[in-house]
Amino acid sequence: MLKKILVARATAMLGDRLVKLVAAAVLTIFVARVLGASELGIFSIVMAWSTFLVPLTSMGLNNNVVRRIVQQQTSQQAMTLLYSAVTVRLALGLLGGSLMLLGFYLLYPDMLSGNKGIAIPVLFLLQSFFGLLLFEFYLNYQGTFRSTAYTKTVITLVSFVAKLALLYSGFGIASLILITGIEFMLVGLGQYLLYRYKQQPFIPGEAPWPAYHPRWFNAEQIKPLLKRSSWLWVSGIVAVVYLKIDIVMLGAMAGSEQAGIYAAASRLSELWYVFPATLATRYYPDMLKSYHHGLTVYYLKLRRFGLLFFSAAFCIALAMTLAAPWLITMLFGEGFTAAIEVLRIHIWAGCFIFVRYLISQHLIITEQEPLSLASHSMGALLNIGLNLWLIPTMGIVGAAWATLISYAFASFFFLFFFASTRAQLWQLITARHAGQR
Repeated sequence: MLKKILVARATAMLGDRLVKLVAAAVLTIFVARVLGASELGIFSIVMAWSTFLVPLTSMGLNNNVVRRIVQQQTSQQAMTLLYSAVTVRLALGLLGGSLMLLGFYLLYPDMLSGNKGIAIPVLFLLQSFFGLLLFEFYLNYQGTFRSTAYTKTVITLVSFVAKLALLYSGFGIASLILITGIEFMLVGLGQYLLYRYKQQPFIPGEAPWPAYHPRWFNAEQIKPLLKRSSWLWVSGIVAVVYLKIDIVMLGAMAGSEQAGIYAAASRLSELWYVFPATLATRYYPDMLKSYHHGLTVYYLKLRRFGLLFFSAAFCIALAMTLAAPWLITMLFGEGFTAAIEVLRIHIWAGCFIFVRYLISQHLIITEQEPLSLASHSMGALLNIGLNLWLIPTMGIVGAAWATLISYAFASFFFLFFFASTRAQLWQLITARHAGQR
């Protein structure tokens, strides 16, 4: 049953993520062509800050809420837990958005002039509606996957078409930022409306839960959940820092134009990350089942998946390295030739990112979640330090090298820093089928 649920979820996730990534990539190309590198840099910096808000306001609650809900004895307790978690996420969304706006103002005061001074605060505040995405996770638990994914996909496509129309009508970056904020709001509201329409009784025979309201908040129920989610919360924040800090630091140290050129290359590189993310979710039940059948069986399967993921990433990186001059010139124009070298370096980070998705599943299966935080912290500190060192002397190429090195350490080489993972890596390498010597 678990395998069927995860396969259905992985399929729905793949479609939704593909649409989002392709739409974002095409939008990046059009912004670069129509508005230029500087405006693309501003848009990329704003969206990087928006990404920081996601783990900051999720509190690591998404999957943990559902796990705790199914352990509740009564329907009332389960409903109160879900609604309390939603209240926490909505409140943190508003607080986090306000703090993010303050930080943005301190680093980029010039970007808050004109229409952008309205659009950027609206974006950060409307992102608080992501708190309603907890209803999507609950619907997924009840077996509803396609309608939640399709709803998000339709909203993404409508938003994408609206952005292209605004670009062709002569509107600037502020309009794109504002539409993105409205998109965030509609995604959250859409999941809540689906929940109201499709939710099934928690206990068969009972009435469905009433509409969400903050009055259902119960501090005693949510405290243990927040404590249990703290590792995931901090790890998520650190992970986003090391994944997105390059754009933020480039904007502050080299200017929005250089950030825009870098964003063009990194967007083409990161486009491929949807595949390991989805496949790792798809293969999780197979890995979990193998783990319970014995370590040898488990490590053989993990090694097979690891080689598959790495081989795919290597082939993609090699092809993109060779095609970089043609791709950058064709998609972005002659003004973005500096992005060619960035893409040729950045794309190889995928070899480590692909494998990292499997390692993350391994850390969960073997109950080593704190190592996830340690590895992400290592990557964040290394990325920040390398960017501070390399950007002043090498510019966007230095940022690309900082990304590759930090991704490599945080995704794979951290395994050599801990006794438990060193031993497990050796078991992975030496595992043999029965009858082999």
